Amino acid sequence: MLTIPPFRGLGGLKIMETIKLSIDKAFGFVSEQAVAGYKAQIAEANAALHNGTGKGSDFLGWLNLPTSIDDAFLSDIENTAKILRENCEVVVVIGIGGSYLGAKAVIDALSNSFDWLKTERKSPVVVYAGQNIGEDYLYELQEMLKTRKFGIISISKSGTTTEPALAFRLLKTQLEEQQGKAAAQKLIVAVTDKARGALRTLAVQEGYKTYVIEDNIGGRYSVLTPVGLLPIAVAGFDIRQLIAGAVKMETLCGTETPFEENPAAQYAAVRNELYKSGKKIEILVNFHPKMHFVAEWWKQLYGESEGKDNLGIFPASVDFTSDLHSMGQWIQEGERSIFETVISIKESNNTKIFPNDESNLDGLNFLAGKRVDEVNKMAELGTMIAHIDGGVPNLKIELPKLNEYYLGQLLYFFEKACGISGYVLGVNPFDQPGVEAYKKNMFALLEKPGFEEETKAIKARI
Repeated sequence: MLTIPPFRGLGGLKIMETIKLSIDKAFGFVSEQAVAGYKAQIAEANAALHNGTGKGSDFLGWLNLPTSIDDAFLSDIENTAKILRENCEVVVVIGIGGSYLGAKAVIDALSNSFDWLKTERKSPVVVYAGQNIGEDYLYELQEMLKTRKFGIISISKSGTTTEPALAFRLLKTQLEEQQGKAAAQKLIVAVTDKARGALRTLAVQEGYKTYVIEDNIGGRYSVLTPVGLLPIAVAGFDIRQLIAGAVKMETLCGTETPFEENPAAQYAAVRNELYKSGKKIEILVNFHPKMHFVAEWWKQLYGESEGKDNLGIFPASVDFTSDLHSMGQWIQEGERSIFETVISIKESNNTKIFPNDESNLDGLNFLAGKRVDEVNKMAELGTMIAHIDGGVPNLKIELPKLNEYYLGQLLYFFEKACGISGYVLGVNPFDQPGVEAYKKNMFALLEKPGFEEETKAIKARI
């Protein structure tokens, strides 16, 4: 049984808040009655997830994952993270898509924005490889690592996905050359298939510490597995509180919760009704720069899950207020095919008071004495009002604070809502057949053995 200490806020008081979804600002664009009309369909979709009777039911291992995690599992991850933390200045997480986005989303959201500049650190710097095939990126990464003690977390179910496999070969060779094969063996962790695949075979041969990516969990739903938990723990964050938040949301979004109290059900309903009404693009908005990669993770989750069979809302994202000075005009007055989902952080973790200036050349003395976050919140509210007036429906998800507990809630909320929403849309939210198209062409162009016929066909087209 998992023992999780209660989340404690200021003054040590126990806090049992949850993230809050507000959908009322979508009404007027779609009717409350129309959204409520999804109740039966949503309940059926939610039940299909839990009964395993829907499309892609072989990939539902994430569904009850939070409540199935025990102390021994988390302790093992924490112990492995401790070894890397004590022996590495840098840890390279190798993976692509869901194999790195979830970890990066949480780590970036919780990290001090300028912590990487500190000469003395409690935790290694976590960097990423295998998420692209950029030669300059890999060259610069390896140059940086030449003078640093580093470790590797290699994440791949097969071990043969081109981008991470290429990066792993380069970095494994470098680590062995710099620290010796015996030391490298202790500083490489493989997160991979239980019994098969190139990375599993290599891990057994070399004696690497390993964690399993279960067959019934797809990459974009894997952030609460070792895929996400190990890098997050290495970065120094509390994975027990992350799981505690997910447990809370797993319970809240279950089949027993009425539609009116189930945020995943409501989100799935309103976005499907907005899509039906012609809103083909959902923009995930944040007013907190640390949330950028949460949006990147969300885009993969919803894009890969719903974008098939010529259906699906296009997931986009913006960082406000920065992008108000680039995309704000289009959002305000462009084609009315969009709606926004705003992620709001109720309370900042730090306080910064705007100062008075005697000369007042910038004309901002009216803000003197106010918290910077108050200015940001008014920008948030003013933007939502302007965009609604401009014909853009707005949903809002509010996190009480930015910490592990509420991020755990948010991650599971989005996963559960995605599964429900996909079933309502009528697609399989757990496969991604379209992803293979570019790989086939790339292998043919590179003349990979076994692709001779494809090579002939594609060369005839170029």
